Amino acid sequence: MPISARAALAEAAARFSFSATPRLDAELLLAHALGITRERLLLTLGDHIAPPAFAALVERRARHEPVAYLTGTRAFWTVDLDVAPGVLIPRADSETLIEAAVAHFTGSAGPKRVLDLGTGSGALLLAALDQWPAASGIGLDASPAALAIAAANAARIAPGRATIASGGWEGTGEAFDLVLCNPPYIADAASLPREVTDYEPASALFAGADGLDDYRALAPLLGRQIAPGGVACIEIGADQGASAAALFRAVGCDVTLRRDLAGRDRCLVVTP
Repeated sequence: MPISARAALAEAAARFSFSATPRLDAELLLAHALGITRERLLLTLGDHIAPPAFAALVERRARHEPVAYLTGTRAFWTVDLDVAPGVLIPRADSETLIEAAVAHFTGSAGPKRVLDLGTGSGALLLAALDQWPAASGIGLDASPAALAIAAANAARIAPGRATIASGGWEGTGEAFDLVLCNPPYIADAASLPREVTDYEPASALFAGADGLDDYRALAPLLGRQIAPGGVACIEIGADQGASAAALFRAVGCDVTLRRDLAGRDRCLVVTP
């Protein structure tokens, strides 16, 4: 029996009680099933009947599958990214790195060359290139799944300006005006929501007993990858401000902390 979009949304949101945003989740999935934007859905809600595809999406979300994997897309900064299983889903917290970069380059023409270490979906690189249209850059990752998604995003969002390649924390041998990095920083024993542990790639999340293993590897390699006048913006966990910063200061870098919108330590702003 057909069910109105309004009623279907209410039923779905009730099933998503495990989510911090149950109603939003339901709206995004219904809009996706209808092939329209969420904004269009909200403006025309009374005009729609829930399509059969919505029920299937609700069942998958009820098993904690991330909304971004169900819709295949995620908004980040000023760009819309394709995402898929095997690639970390971009979070709003990571936009703090772009905010830090904007603050660093205020009053200048901005960076000419950008490096994104562990690019994943390409989120940070492509957000930076959208912010500075005259810039070009490289995104490196070790994951074939991430490289495929990032390459597709780069071709669509920044054609001719973004290169995606296999690589690690050692970079390319070139120095860049802006280095961005969201490394794994979760302690191995940390408790995370099922939609993270059951679906997102562990290699992009976990980094040893204290979550600092990748910072230990990155710190001695980072300085030479930053051009004169440049900056690196590195994401950290909310409780890692002091411990992660100490690793970069120990190799001679200057480090300041930037907080996210919730007031939590989120970004190391690093200069050689």
